[in-house]
Amino acid sequence: MTLKWFAVVVAAVALTSAVTGNVVIGVVGDGELPVVANLLALTTAGTAVVLAVVAELHERLNDRISALTEFLVARLTEIETRTGDRNAGFVEGYLLSHGQDAEVLPFGRRGRGAAER
Repeated sequence: MTLKWFAVVVAAVALTSAVTGNVVIGVVGDGELPVVANLLALTTAGTAVVLAVVAELHERLNDRISALTEFLVARLTEIETRTGDRNAGFVEGYLLSHGQDAEVLPFGRRGRGAAER
């Protein structure tokens, strides 16, 4: 259960218990539920409602950021496929103009021995 729905359930239970307590005490006796109990139920319900609204806004913001990310990835992929590598043709042409066989040169020795040559 997500945070939003948990907060909605808590708010509903808090308000239902406060109303039920006030009705039962009003019908059975001529008294009423103590003010502290009513304030606790109202505070709990109010806090739960605020938490549910914040959780819903967070979920919507997360969905929008995900959609924006997917859009940007798709757009960048489209731009990359359209433009391609502009230097690829130049490099391939250069290599073809200089022949297929390239001269292979061995590396010199490393370390102190290379300086003595």
